[in-house]
Amino acid sequence: MKWKGMGKRSCSTANDIVSFQAATASSNHVPSIHALMYKQDYDCFYAAVFEKEDPKLRSLPLAVQQKQIIVTCNYEARRHGLYKLQRVTEARKRCPEAIIVLGEDLTRFRNASKENYNFLRRFAWSGKVERLGFDEVFVDVTDMVDYNIGMINHNSLQSSFFQLSRHDPTVGFDFDCNKVSGHTFPTISASSPVPHRYWGGLSLSSGQSSLFLRLVLGSHLAQHLRLHLEEHQGYSATVGISTSKLISKLVGNVNKPRGQTTLLPPYYSIDTDESNVTRFLDYHDIGKIPGIGFKTAQKIRDYVLGRPAAFDAGLVYGGTKESVTVKDVRLFPAMGDDLLEKVLGGSGAPKGIGMKIWGLVNGVDDSEVSKTREVPQQISIEDSYIRLDTMAEVEKELRLLSKSLLSRIRADLSCVDDDDQPLAEELGGEENQSISALSKRQWLACPRTLRLTTRPRPPTNPDGARSRTFNRVSRSCDMPFLILNLSSSVEELSERLVHETLIPLFHKLHPEKSGWNLSLMNLCATNMSLTAASARDGAGRDISKMFKTQEHVLKEWRVDDTDTTTAVNDETPSNKRHGKMVSVDQVAPTEDLSGHNPENDWQSLTDEGQEYVDSWQNDDEVSGFDYTCTMCGLAMPHFAIAAHERFHDLKD
Repeated sequence: MKWKGMGKRSCSTANDIVSFQAATASSNHVPSIHALMYKQDYDCFYAAVFEKEDPKLRSLPLAVQQKQIIVTCNYEARRHGLYKLQRVTEARKRCPEAIIVLGEDLTRFRNASKENYNFLRRFAWSGKVERLGFDEVFVDVTDMVDYNIGMINHNSLQSSFFQLSRHDPTVGFDFDCNKVSGHTFPTISASSPVPHRYWGGLSLSSGQSSLFLRLVLGSHLAQHLRLHLEEHQGYSATVGISTSKLISKLVGNVNKPRGQTTLLPPYYSIDTDESNVTRFLDYHDIGKIPGIGFKTAQKIRDYVLGRPAAFDAGLVYGGTKESVTVKDVRLFPAMGDDLLEKVLGGSGAPKGIGMKIWGLVNGVDDSEVSKTREVPQQISIEDSYIRLDTMAEVEKELRLLSKSLLSRIRADLSCVDDDDQPLAEELGGEENQSISALSKRQWLACPRTLRLTTRPRPPTNPDGARSRTFNRVSRSCDMPFLILNLSSSVEELSERLVHETLIPLFHKLHPEKSGWNLSLMNLCATNMSLTAASARDGAGRDISKMFKTQEHVLKEWRVDDTDTTTAVNDETPSNKRHGKMVSVDQVAPTEDLSGHNPENDWQSLTDEGQEYVDSWQNDDEVSGFDYTCTMCGLAMPHFAIAAHERFHDLKD
């Protein structure tokens, strides 16, 4: 799609999408009404995980520490002057009674995030659920909104019912379709009915009116799921309801904590009415727009200001002293996708970056919600350092990182095969033990590539200062097969991985023996290949269990032969047994009492001379070559005699 403009665009009802910041909608072209995005942003997530483990912490100032930094804190701590990215020493001075817990082990946060993710995924009919980090989720519930719009009784809007299941009309909740649930932008009174203009008044087109109806339903669904999550999972969240990931994410930040905000129409300019999307985005700093990274925002600021923007001295990025807003960029002379392409393009820049950034500035985000993935696209572990400049320290840190990576790989890429457990309980005895041995972890996917990334600090300048840089260097190699060894401990595999793979990879990345000063190291397992999967997109399917258990699984359909001995009559060409015609010449000699003829695996004899034919044989397979040509000595069945004799006649 090619589009240029300042918020003016046409609206297609079929493409309209409502976004919901933890349950997001997927938009194909422009902000629309056809989907619902629920962007679920958990409040103070790291702190909330500790509060769930110990509810007494909810009323106390609680902060989570990583390294020497406060990465998050609850709102009680914020009332005492604590904030994100604050030094621990400063936090202790500001609030001596604050409880500061160590949060460098991300396992508890990762597990809690997965639980909440799976909880919300149950409500998405489309299966489009996308997690962004640990504390944000987008879920596409477009079909739910469309379905329930068709169920609305316009003569009784105050007594509406939102159906959460297609198959059970009793599963759902009551709501008042006359009102928007939660906060709105622009603000309208929560206690009064929605102004008539939103229900198809002259100032709104029919498409915008339909958009508003979808947003109303989206706001009530957001409220229901948000409270449901808090009741059953114990986590409060903030929600944004709009028409794309971009806007739902930003609008969800307006009313924190435990709030939700809906961006109301119009979403494009109509006559004298300005687009609410434009009004909302205009006051945001350009660096706060999702999809516009730090370096890109720097280039835009520098171009608009005509000089490098000044920054506060900060621990990570620092605060911007000179804010350049979306409105500043949008109204800059000659600003558009072509100019942004010149400013941002160049070597290494993605093609069409100007069009993309110009679209984001105007609130256009066509990105869709990704469907649920059974396995992550990559698994990455990293750590930062004040100074890392000796090989002994590097080896020590590589060992720690590799242990974390291997643990993550086992947790995220393998699963326990529990299908055999009920079977083992049923069998008992020795069979129970053999089946129980099958209940082991199996790999869902295997990473093919291992990547090592470092961030060297630049040398100091002549004045003693050091230039700020975030450049990383990396080197990749094939992932060694040793990581798939589930019988060895993580510690054993880590030692081998460090000495056999990571240290040689590090020397290729930094061939000099000394002089490097690293501020960060990262290990990443990527290039996933699905394997032993039940899904169609798997690289292979695990059928070994089928063969090992087929005797038990098929026992109720097994047919046992109970043949009685049938005398062989030389005067008849064959004996009829169980509906099969068996040639007399095929019967094995009665003197072979071993019960098995090695040259004919499909038949055997018992010591009483009974003959058995394998049940998988067909009638053609048991027809013998019981005629021999007197002219050429060729053996053949009876039905081929006439044709063979004609062959000899033609030859003569």
